[in-house]
Amino acid sequence: MSNLDKASILDLARKVLEAEASAVSQIPVDDSLIKAVELATDNTHPQAGGSVVVTGMGKCNFIAQKISATLASTGTPSQFLHPAEAMHGDLGRIRQRDVVVLLSHSGNTEEIITLAALLKQDNVPMIAITGNRDSHLARLADVTLWIGQITEACPHNLAPTASTTAMLGIGDALAMCISQAKGFQAADFHKFHPGGSLGKQLMLVTEAMRFKVGSTLLLIPTGTTLADAYAMSSSEANPNLRRAGAMLIVEDDGKLAGIFTDGDLRRLVMKDPANAMNQQVENVMIKNPKHLTDTALVRDAVQMVRETRIDEIPVVDSDNKPVGLIDVQDLVALKVIES
Repeated sequence: MSNLDKASILDLARKVLEAEASAVSQIPVDDSLIKAVELATDNTHPQAGGSVVVTGMGKCNFIAQKISATLASTGTPSQFLHPAEAMHGDLGRIRQRDVVVLLSHSGNTEEIITLAALLKQDNVPMIAITGNRDSHLARLADVTLWIGQITEACPHNLAPTASTTAMLGIGDALAMCISQAKGFQAADFHKFHPGGSLGKQLMLVTEAMRFKVGSTLLLIPTGTTLADAYAMSSSEANPNLRRAGAMLIVEDDGKLAGIFTDGDLRRLVMKDPANAMNQQVENVMIKNPKHLTDTALVRDAVQMVRETRIDEIPVVDSDNKPVGLIDVQDLVALKVIES
C-alpha cells in the first residue's frame, strides 16, 4: 500500500468519525423526548406489567436490539421484535399496556409501517425514531423522536452510517432518561448484572472482603506491643484468623485509630531491629488511614487502590468502628483489578 493510499484511508476514517459525531451532536432534544419518557414510564410501571418493545428493519434491526438491551439492563422490561416476524405470529408478543419503539430512517419502511398500522388499530402506544418527521411512521406514532437532517458518513451518502449512529444515540438517551425517571440506582443495576466485571464492581465491599472482624480478623487495642499484637493475631493463637497483610488498631471505644502493614514492619525492623517488636502499635501505626465505609462498593475500593497504590483498606461502620479489611488480593480474585 502506497503512502498516498494510507493518507487517503486515514483521511476518510477521520471524515467518517466527524460525520457521525456531528450527526449525534445535532440531534434535536426537545419536549418530544419528555413525552416519550412519560409514555414509557406510564406503561412500564410494575403494576401495569408492560414493557418497551423495540423494532427496526435492516440496519435499524441491530440498533433496535442494542436499545432494547440497554433498556433491560437499566431497569426497564424490554424485548426486541423483528417487524417481519411480527407478521408471522410474533405480533402476539405485544400487549396494549406495552410501548413500542419503531426505528426507520425514512419513516416509510414497508414492514415498519405495516406493523405500526396494526398497532394503531389496537391502541398500542408508539414512539417513532426517524429522520423524517413528515413520514407515514411519524403520523402513526404517538411521539416522534426526530434525529435531524442526516448526511451519511458513507462517501456516496448511501450506506446507513451516521443515521444509525444517531438512532443509537437518541435510543440511549431515551433509555437513560427512562431509567432516571424510574429512580434506577447503582444497587438496582447490580441486580441485573450479577455476573461479569460490572456486576462485581457493584457489590458491597463487605461482600467481597475475606477479613471480617469477629471471625477472620482480630482488632488490636492501643497500648499493645508489636510482639504481643502479632502473637495475638497468629493462627496458633486463634485458628479462625486468616493471614492478613495488615492489622487494624482501635481506640478504647472501638473506633479505628490506625493501620500497621507488613511493609511497615519490614521498614521498622530494618531501621531498628533490636527494638522494633517492643514498640507500642500506636507509636508506629499509620494514623487516620484512608478507609471505606460498609456501604461502599467494590468499584470504590478499586478506585482507591488505583489512586493511592495501597494494598489494604480498612472498612468501618457509621461510627468509625472497623468491620473488616479489604485486601487488594480480594479485588484480584474478583478479577476487577490486575495483580
